Amino acid sequence: MTDFSTIYKLSLVTVFGLVQACSSSCPVLECWFVQEKAGRGGGLTAATSQEKSLLHIRTDAHSRSAGSQKVPADINPDRVYFVTDPAATLCHSSLNPPRGSVNKPQCEINPFLPQPSSLKWAAPLTDSALSPVYLQADWFSTSYQGLKKQLTVSSITRAPTASKEHDVILTVSSKTVSVKARLGEPVLLDCNFWVDPTSPLSGSGFAVEWRYQFRGDGRLVLAYDGKTDRLADAQEEGATLDFESLHEKGNASLILQEAKVRHSGLYICTTYLPYLVAQVAMELEIVEPPSLSIYPSPLPLAVPGQTLTVQCEASGFAPLSLELSWELKGADGSSRPLGSGSISGHKQAWDGTYSQTTRLELDTTALDLGRGGELICVAAHLGGTRQASVTLNVIGFSAPSIEDSMAMVGVALVLYGLIKFVSWTVTSSGSKYSRNIVN
Repeated sequence: MTDFSTIYKLSLVTVFGLVQACSSSCPVLECWFVQEKAGRGGGLTAATSQEKSLLHIRTDAHSRSAGSQKVPADINPDRVYFVTDPAATLCHSSLNPPRGSVNKPQCEINPFLPQPSSLKWAAPLTDSALSPVYLQADWFSTSYQGLKKQLTVSSITRAPTASKEHDVILTVSSKTVSVKARLGEPVLLDCNFWVDPTSPLSGSGFAVEWRYQFRGDGRLVLAYDGKTDRLADAQEEGATLDFESLHEKGNASLILQEAKVRHSGLYICTTYLPYLVAQVAMELEIVEPPSLSIYPSPLPLAVPGQTLTVQCEASGFAPLSLELSWELKGADGSSRPLGSGSISGHKQAWDGTYSQTTRLELDTTALDLGRGGELICVAAHLGGTRQASVTLNVIGFSAPSIEDSMAMVGVALVLYGLIKFVSWTVTSSGSKYSRNIVN
């Protein structure tokens, strides 16, 4: 019995130690507190003020070890907050750089006003039109950007009026802040949300919305009402969610079944709860390297003094930026640049990819091409460097190789022997004919 009691106590100590370790690994974040200035207005954009604040992140509300840390001199003690995040989303390593690190995560906190949504896929969340007493508190919206674009998080926190103790009620996060994909590949844009299970707003339903923006253009990709299990009519073709994982785990990741050029842009994942909303944004770039073709191929034989025109077409690439150039690889293996040639403008194909052409004028005399070599077209692109080559032969400059020389000597010897044999045969026949006449 004593043994079991000892094991039980040790297990409690272990669990408590793990909780403490988890809490101790959570960051203390410097954050900009941004709000509208009181008593200012009259313009299209309200004037704002910002001041530094400090957020002590923890997973357990009873852990106050962070409070013993000294407050920096440039931070008002009234702007020091203790944020409890039981899900530990804010304890990600990208939000907690080593002490003394020059690079720091980005953070901004704003006052938040809970209100119902008028969007038809989120409106059913507040059908009762009653604002619960739970909403009578201080609410804040905070956005976080982890180091090296590893994580982006948006959180909604609640605090009793004038309290520094903030409880995370809703987090929306993504680990695919910047994504590159090839044409035709399936794409997964990560988005997950967490709701405090002890909150009265938990279990009252949710809604998820995905929007696309690019250079001022925007569209709804997908919207889902989790309360009524209904998709909005304006769903983009080829875009879907894992609905089972969405309901079970809060996995709202967007799945694009086949990447297209038009998918490049900014994607915004928004989660709605009754009276609350949080969103994160991520970049998707479709990157497809070019295919190269050289014309004419093969090249005609070139003679000294001739100008040869060669074209190289790069096609099927995205995005637009591309650098084309030419090189000549000689018979000795050495390479030398020939410049970019004459570059054409871009053309866009039906699938959104681009094509571009470079034309090279080869003056066999001025360029001192020797006996030729390998003419190479080089395309430098975000998707990688591509090359295409064609053989260039210049007549009149070709010096025979050792093998060719030996072959020529062999042929000469054979011809010499053949000539000697024919000469001997003719001479021998002539001598016999002369003797016959004499007789």
